[in-house]
Amino acid sequence: MAGTDESTKHILQSLVANGVIAVAKGGAAFVTGSGALLAETIHSAADCGNQVLLLVGVKRARKPPDATHPFGYGRDLYFWSFIVALFMFVGGGGFSIYEGLHKLGHPELPERVWVGYVILAFSLLIEGAATWENVRELNRRRGIVPFFRYLKRSKDSALVVVFGENAAATVGLILALASLVAVDVTGNPIFDAVGTLLIGVVLVLVAAFLAVEIKSLLVGEAADPVVHDAVCELVRSQPLIEEIFEVITVQQGAGEVLVACKARFEDGAEPRQICDAINAFEAELRARHPEVKWCFVEPDMPPSAAVTAAASE
Repeated sequence: MAGTDESTKHILQSLVANGVIAVAKGGAAFVTGSGALLAETIHSAADCGNQVLLLVGVKRARKPPDATHPFGYGRDLYFWSFIVALFMFVGGGGFSIYEGLHKLGHPELPERVWVGYVILAFSLLIEGAATWENVRELNRRRGIVPFFRYLKRSKDSALVVVFGENAAATVGLILALASLVAVDVTGNPIFDAVGTLLIGVVLVLVAAFLAVEIKSLLVGEAADPVVHDAVCELVRSQPLIEEIFEVITVQQGAGEVLVACKARFEDGAEPRQICDAINAFEAELRARHPEVKWCFVEPDMPPSAAVTAAASE
């Protein structure tokens, strides 16, 4: 599960980065009294907790199949990813919006703004580097697929969630820095409240996107279309198989796919020949797509052919 291992590396990198950033932001928020910096502190601290939850999900998803879960625990990662999206929505976005509204009603002018500049620049450097690493990994995997389309199609929820968190954090830092500059230039503390509100809105939007995408995986989403296409193409390499139809693919977890289909075989094929053809078909499919962990092929005929055969009798 090389993809999962790579995702774990990105989770650990983000956990360390957010831990350092949360401490730095917390100190700056205390010194300056900036609501935007406080919102960013809570955001980074929440991200640390979220990344711990993702690591729990990755570990549980690696449990082997057993009697109660014959298809394994791969979807466990989707469950924990969904929980992370909810925490990001409530803990990060909800708190930031609350803090922004509070600051609008009780504006306070931040102090020692230069401290905020230093910490935000330091945090932006670290967070930006983490986000860039996520982007590089996503670019490596997506091939020629457009970036945002790949984000919607990706089955590796851990990497998508980590990228979403880091991208939202980077945008949040830019907004916090812009609001601090606006306060420093104009002397109007309202800009600090507006910056805090905008950070909350960004977090809520990113969390909502993640929740929708992960929910689809959690409920049961088809695997990448290339797997479906490979199943249909393999008919050419199996002389006894005349046709493949009613192909179903299900993503069971990151790097784990279930395939079920029906096949029409040559007239007069012996049971032993059919079994050998099915085994050869499954072996070639797994050779092309190692993520296919379960494959079920049922000998049958298309409904139209079945009706014709019954009528002729």
